[in-house]
Amino acid sequence: MTADIIEISRLALHDQVASRLRTMLVEGHIAPGAKLNERELCLQLRVSRTPLREAIKLLAAEGLVDLLPNRGAVAVKLTEADVLNTFEVLAMLEGMSGELAAKRITDEELAEVRALHYEMMACFARRDLSGYYRLNARIHTAINEAAGNPVLSSTYRSINARVQSLRFRTNQNDAKWKHAVEEHEQMIVALAARDAAGMRKVLISHVMRKRDTVLELMRTGQIYPQAHTAS
Repeated sequence: MTADIIEISRLALHDQVASRLRTMLVEGHIAPGAKLNERELCLQLRVSRTPLREAIKLLAAEGLVDLLPNRGAVAVKLTEADVLNTFEVLAMLEGMSGELAAKRITDEELAEVRALHYEMMACFARRDLSGYYRLNARIHTAINEAAGNPVLSSTYRSINARVQSLRFRTNQNDAKWKHAVEEHEQMIVALAARDAAGMRKVLISHVMRKRDTVLELMRTGQIYPQAHTAS
C-alpha cells in the first residue's frame, strides 16, 4: 500500500512539473530555442532533477521541447517552413474535428463547450490573456474529443503541441483577439445547430488566420526576438 501511495505521489509530482513547465514554454517565459537549464529550473520549480527530467521527456514527446545531441533539452523554435507545413495539416485536422463534432456532439458535451466559452469570454472582458488562452485550448480540445475519433485526437494533440506557444501570441493584438472571439462565437452557433459544413469552414478559417498572424509576427521580429532565457 505504501509503495502504491509513493508511486501515485511521484506521478502526480511529475504531472505538476510538466504542467508548470508547459505553461512557461507556451507563454514564452522560456524563450524559443533556449536551452532548459536543469539546475535553474529545479530551483525555480522547487523539485529534484528526477521529476524535472521526466517532465521534460513528456514535453519532448508532445513537441514542445527538442532533445538535441550534446545540447540537451531546448525549447522548440520553428522556421517559417515549419509553420506553413504544421498549420496546413492542423487546419485540416481542426476542420475535420469540427465537422465530426457537429454530427456527434452530445447535449452534455455541447453544454460543457458552451460553459467554457462563457468563461473564456469573461477572460476576454478582463483582458486576461493567460486565462483566455487556457480556456481557448480546452475548447478546441473539447471539440476535437466530441468528434469521437481517437486516432484523430491523438494526431491533433501531436501536431497542435508544436505550435501552442505561437498560437498564444496571435491574440496579443486587440483587433486580432476580437476577431478570434467572433470566430469562437460562430463555432458555438454552428455546433448548436449541428451545422457540420459551417463548423468545418469556421475552424479552417480560424486556424489559417492564426497561421497568417504567426508568419507576420515572425517576419517583423515580434516572435522569436532576443528574449528571456531559461538559464
